[in-house]
This record gives sequence, structure tokens and C-alpha cells, in this order.
Amino acid sequence: MNQIFLNGTIVPAERAGIATTDSSFLFGMGLFETMRAANGKVFRLDDHINRMLASAAALSIPFGYSVDYIQEAVTRLLEANELTDARMRMTLSSGPVSDTENIRGTLLITAAPFTPYPKEYYEKGVRVTLTDFRQNPKDPTCGHKTTCYAPRLMALKQAHEKLAAEAVWFTTENKLAEGSISNIFLVKDKTLLTPRVETPVLPGIARKTVLELADKLKIKTEERDLSIHDLLAAEEVFLTNVIMTVLPVTAVESHTVAEGKVGPITRQLTEAYEDLLK
Repeated sequence: MNQIFLNGTIVPAERAGIATTDSSFLFGMGLFETMRAANGKVFRLDDHINRMLASAAALSIPFGYSVDYIQEAVTRLLEANELTDARMRMTLSSGPVSDTENIRGTLLITAAPFTPYPKEYYEKGVRVTLTDFRQNPKDPTCGHKTTCYAPRLMALKQAHEKLAAEAVWFTTENKLAEGSISNIFLVKDKTLLTPRVETPVLPGIARKTVLELADKLKIKTEERDLSIHDLLAAEEVFLTNVIMTVLPVTAVESHTVAEGKVGPITRQLTEAYEDLLK
């Protein structure tokens, strides 16, 4: 019986209840973090908490929970579900819309056994599509991981229907942004390129990890505005999030990236990330 953490209590999932007037349910006014637990610990949990805290402040969503409180909740939940390797999700909403004095928000944490992406994805790379949807830099929720996620899931579903693993987004100004559920990196002239956070894109935890690993490996990095031309001219392309880690891309629509093989810098960063995760 799967256990969840809801507002301070661990309960069976089927017995849990959230108010019908909860702001996330009614208006999509909430935030979430997808997290990876390995060997009984959540990878870079502090970074996930701090990102949610920053987004909560920016979007006026109450977040009255300390780092220690969430760390303890995560540990208790993993133990309750007897999991060491897990996919976890932390969801925060403003709480019931009628509760104007709620200074903590509704906090839900779930855990499920970790299921990795297929091994062949990492050996041969994946194909991505380009969505017609656009990220609007003027949208105040852009760059935040909100529960208003329908456009992302729609684009991802369209990509899957075309037998692709991910959908790549551009901004209304035609700048390369990110995937529906991932950040994107390019390699050109031995330099690792990725869109600036100010594009805007989500400041991904795996994105941050890869940039730090590249620095340690003395791989030159540059965060800057990128275009479709940069994407199609790239020698290597890969995606990142904490579940997929470093996922190589060998085709963009019908365009083959380089020779259709996983590149050396992608492999180097994949190995370094996996070592760090262990």
C-alpha cells in the first residue's frame, strides 16, 4: 500500500484528501519538484527546496516549511514505502482559496519505485521534435515549475505520437528554450552551450549539475541566446533532468545530429553524472 506525505502526516494514498477548494486544483496555482532518490537520499534535495522557495516568493505562494522539515519528511516517506531508489514528487499549493490566513500552503510528497529510461536511449540517442507552441518571456510563470502544466504535456504527447522522446520549445522571439520536461545542451567547437536562464528557461537541477561537472572536467561552457541554426549545426545535443540525467539526442525531426552517434562530450558528462549520483 503506497504511502504519501500530506501536510505533516504519512497516510495511505487512497485515504488522503485535499480540499475541493484547493488553489492548485481550481486554478493551477501551485508548484512541484520531481526528484530522484538514490541509495536512500534525494539527489540535491536542498537545490530542489531552494528552487521551490524562490518560485513561491516570485509567484506569491505561501511556503512555510523549513529545509529540515522537508528533509525529515522525505526520509520518513522513503522508509514508510521501504524505498531506497525512487522517483519522488513534492507539490506545493496556496491551499484552500477560502483560507486567507494559510501561511504554509498545502504540501504533498509522493514516492514510487524508480524506473529508468530505456538503456538503448543512452546507447543510440533519441529523436526530438520541435513544437509549434511558444514560451512567452512576458508570462510571469515562465521559468517556474508550476502545476499549470497542460501545454507541456500536450507538446510531449504530440512528440510521443511521432515516436520522439521529447518536444523542444522556442520562445516567441524564436530563441531556443528547452524541452517540455528537460533542459537542452549543444556542443559546438568543443564548447558546451545552453540557453540562458533569463531566456527564460527552468533553472534545472540537472542543468546546474552538468555545468558544474563540465567546469571540473575543464570543458568550456557558455550560456547564451541560441537559435534553430545553432541547434541544427550542433556537433552534439543532449537533454537533462534529474530522472533522465544526461540523455543524448541524435536526431531533431528528420535532421541527423552529426553522424547520428552519441558524442564524446555527452558520454563524458554522462559518466561523470552517474558517478556523482552513486
